[in-house]
Amino acid sequence: VSQHTNGFYQVFAWYTLNLLIGNYDWKGGLAKASTYDAAGGKTDRVKQPDGTEIEWTQPFPVSAAPGKLQPFGISVIRHGDKYEDTTLFAGYPARRPWFPLASDIYQEIIPSIGDAYPYPVKALFIYMGSPVYALPAGHTNIEVLTDLDKTPLVVANDIVVGETSMYADYIFPDLTNLERWEFAGSHPNMVWKVQPVRQPVVAPIPETVKVYGQDVPLGLEAMLLAMAEKLGLPGFGPDGFGPGQAFTHPDHLYLRMVANLAAGDKADQALPDASAEEMRIFLEGRRHLPKAVFDPERWKGIAGPALWPKVVYLLNRGGRFDDFGRAYDGDLLRNRYGTLINFYQEKTAKTKNSMTGKPFPGIAAHVPAPADALGRSLDDERAGYDLRLITYREIMQTKSRTVGNYWLQALRPENAILMNKRDADRRQLRDGDRVRIHSASNPDGAWDFKNGRSRPIVGKLKVVQGMRPGVIAFSLGHGHWAYGAGDVVIDGQVVKGDARRATGVHANAALRVDPVMKNTTLSDLTGGSAVFYANQEKVTKA
Repeated sequence: VSQHTNGFYQVFAWYTLNLLIGNYDWKGGLAKASTYDAAGGKTDRVKQPDGTEIEWTQPFPVSAAPGKLQPFGISVIRHGDKYEDTTLFAGYPARRPWFPLASDIYQEIIPSIGDAYPYPVKALFIYMGSPVYALPAGHTNIEVLTDLDKTPLVVANDIVVGETSMYADYIFPDLTNLERWEFAGSHPNMVWKVQPVRQPVVAPIPETVKVYGQDVPLGLEAMLLAMAEKLGLPGFGPDGFGPGQAFTHPDHLYLRMVANLAAGDKADQALPDASAEEMRIFLEGRRHLPKAVFDPERWKGIAGPALWPKVVYLLNRGGRFDDFGRAYDGDLLRNRYGTLINFYQEKTAKTKNSMTGKPFPGIAAHVPAPADALGRSLDDERAGYDLRLITYREIMQTKSRTVGNYWLQALRPENAILMNKRDADRRQLRDGDRVRIHSASNPDGAWDFKNGRSRPIVGKLKVVQGMRPGVIAFSLGHGHWAYGAGDVVIDGQVVKGDARRATGVHANAALRVDPVMKNTTLSDLTGGSAVFYANQEKVTKA
């Protein structure tokens, strides 16, 4: 719903309808995501026997580390600031869209660097992302990444040489999901209050390095800590989290976050202590991990003796989760949103579109789509691009990186281009034919990798009755050309690619490039979404 040029207002309309029928916070109605706080920012008032109150706080306010560096100025994606309030204002349209109401505009990062707007960059760091592969029209990023005048230095953290990190000057190894910590949070489809905690379960594949005199697995955390050590940055070192509270090892952050979860969001929410049997299971279950990853004395010293048994209790369960029976309070949700909901959004109505100078509508409205960055309707269908291309995810291939899981890949070794039988018959196409996808912004229907290689957007056709006529689709996760799919030469040695990773088709390069911006996909200028579902295509037999 949101990944259209009018996505914000489609979501706004959906929320407005739910508001009109009073559907918020009811069983079966709209819910909010509820998570326990790992950052240490929760406080509470505790009544004493004499009637006075004292303030309770979570044990480790890691988000409020003393001396921590704060970002300043305008971000490269121009989020959170109004164009007309800056010294860059030069009338309408702006050189590129501004996003005062949105953040994390992933599709704007590299194209903005390419246009040096609002400023040029000297270095680009990429972590846990592959915009070239994952973004609609991600191929437009390649031209920027290969232009040394626009991106003089690219540094990537990756577990492989991927479709984006292949353009990096330096690739630092990173840790996989089985080797690292992660606090996953929740989503609004989960009515319970939860905070899953991913924790290392296997010894890291990358080597160990010395940081602040300690052994640390080589990954993002090691790189950042080493840079902090070299630069003498505040917020790191022996007193990084305060006097006597070191931040010289990744565990110093992650164990404190776990301890905050174990302490709870209120004074009376601390978890129980792990029993002796639970402690035995915990220690024996991690005896295979190297000391750089798991040192029980280090972990206990970070959490402190009082919280350590509670930390063990939590980690044995993979996080902190509400009891199943705590989802509802009668016919209401127990974890309710419970605050003001705006039928009319004054903040939105007072915000101007940086490309047109006109205010955004403050209520749910019909905004014609798809449209370019100036709000002009696109009608590629008139030019013969008569099929709407959408993308989706198969449960066995949900990310750009899941192709390396051969147990999952065995279930679906190759994806296909889905087409309704009526559309196939009209084009004299049959199930199993190899077909090419073309668009108005990619009429050749090909990826150009800017290294002397290219790849046609060609895949196997699957003719079905379950796809709406006029719509075609492909699933994410296949059609790799990097990520181990092709040969890589490292220090003169050829690392052979695995053809299993190259199977299928990846058609993101056929998704529409904005004709105004010319180096990025279509975007929702209010909510910031990249457009995955409003692309007109043409299909020909390959």
